[in-house]
Amino acid sequence: MPDEIELRLLIEAIYLRYSYDFRDYSKASLKRRVRQAQAQLECPTISALQERILHEPQAFMQLLQYLTIPVSEMFRDPGYFLALREQVVPLLHTYPSLKIWVAGCSTGEEVYSLAILLHEEELLERTMIYATDINPHSLEKAEQGIFALDNLRTYTQNYQLSGGKRAFSDYYSAAYDRVLFDKFLRSNVTFADHSLATDSVFAETHLVSCRNVLIYFNRDLQDRALGLFHESLCHRGFLGLGSKESLDFSAYAQQFEAVSRPERIFRKR
Repeated sequence: MPDEIELRLLIEAIYLRYSYDFRDYSKASLKRRVRQAQAQLECPTISALQERILHEPQAFMQLLQYLTIPVSEMFRDPGYFLALREQVVPLLHTYPSLKIWVAGCSTGEEVYSLAILLHEEELLERTMIYATDINPHSLEKAEQGIFALDNLRTYTQNYQLSGGKRAFSDYYSAAYDRVLFDKFLRSNVTFADHSLATDSVFAETHLVSCRNVLIYFNRDLQDRALGLFHESLCHRGFLGLGSKESLDFSAYAQQFEAVSRPERIFRKR
């Protein structure tokens, strides 16, 4: 029980000191990630971690890297991107211009994946992509478009399985142990700080892609986020979720219909 109290006090302290709201995140996930941060920051207790982050903003930024789960890969779950190509893109072609929101974009892998897909489907030039996250370090990395060379084999396989139409190497240049993705892929991307826990809708969009984010929220925060997506989407807009996420038991279950249930793609009714 002391751990539970300490965790609640830590999350409340973060909110009061830094305005980052983790109060409705999954407690089991938070506890696991706080433990990892404790070890890294050499804090024997959660209370010691709380004291440190209250007085050391840099320590908080280190903790934030654990709390925001900046883990992704390009064309993750290739079937999702294949379903976008085959079932969503033909309908997106009917709009003169497009706005897409990648919520919880982390370090940008999904943003660049979508940009490549849109480029190959001749939609990128008339699309504005809003890529948002609460982690400023992740957003900075996403904007740079630099990724580890070690991951390229996985990224290339995912791209091919997602229906890629070119050589994946056409989109980046490699040097040393890094790859830099072409600047044109982010020319229509706006990277911005946005919290699904505290912020409101900022644009009308045709597609919202928020994948592997809701699984870290409790039910109330999941419903808040889904409400934002519903409000953001234009009439008959599309919503993409992660492979382990569902609308089934949410307050918005009746507000969407399945486009591809296996790939978690839905359309606003």
